[in-house]
Amino acid sequence: MVNKTHPAAGVATADATEPGPVALQPRDVQFDWAGLPLRWMPDEPVASHILSVLHLLLPEGETWFVKVFKDALPLITDDRLREDVIGFIGQEAMHASAHQGVLDYYTSAGVDTSRYIRHVQWLFARILGHRPGMTEAAQRELLIEQVSIIAAIEHFTAMMGAWVLDATALDAASPDPRMLDLLRWHGSEEVEHRAVAFDVMAHFDPGYARRARALLMVAPLLTFLWARGAKYFANADKNHDFSMSWSAYFEAAKRGLLPAPGPLGKCALRWFRRDYHPSQDYSTGKAVAYLATSPAARAAEH
Repeated sequence: MVNKTHPAAGVATADATEPGPVALQPRDVQFDWAGLPLRWMPDEPVASHILSVLHLLLPEGETWFVKVFKDALPLITDDRLREDVIGFIGQEAMHASAHQGVLDYYTSAGVDTSRYIRHVQWLFARILGHRPGMTEAAQRELLIEQVSIIAAIEHFTAMMGAWVLDATALDAASPDPRMLDLLRWHGSEEVEHRAVAFDVMAHFDPGYARRARALLMVAPLLTFLWARGAKYFANADKNHDFSMSWSAYFEAAKRGLLPAPGPLGKCALRWFRRDYHPSQDYSTGKAVAYLATSPAARAAEH
């Protein structure tokens, strides 16, 4: 069943300062990571390493997003949604490239994440990928399931994007300015395109069951992968003056350096409202405002 309606992506809650729908465009950002410390917040190893898990997950994850949405694009019958998907693909490809740059730099500096990366590659290729001998109908069903999984992941990445734009505690922690700009540029674009994957999911299957199932799959998987990735960075840290533990996470979150479990839980629960749509959350205006001042995004315009 195909739903041919397309809710306005990018429309935030009723606020006269919001720009309304925006044209999604990839920004060809470039970063020079020479000299980037593993603890990019010098006195905050736990927060540094937990946020750095993005560099482990996103190159493989968002490359997979791009592949899935390229496969989905010919099946989308809503012209406006097709344009949004094209913009989404371009932005996600740039996110994967930017985070891969950080991972490549850390690898050259002796941080061995190869085992973790192989595990993530296996996950996307074997568990979430096509199987040999699938019928056309089975391939289409798998594609819709893949889109729903991406929509559920995007539910959390939009929350992360909105959080990092508001996280003034990060500024006070003397972060490497390049890393903070990467996170906020990426976070802004996640807020910009927060409704696209949801709308594609609804376009193919407007029912509630698939949507609910997707988040129930994604939430524990992301938690596991994130905890494991944080351990990788903690083990690579030559200074053993901290503990990478749940209590350390809660303490850093309490100080505003990481997303707190309460807002994460509320974010997850909103997904289960039958009338939920991502445009109800967050501020496109705030995202666009940061992109207008981001050093990397501004340099990409010239």
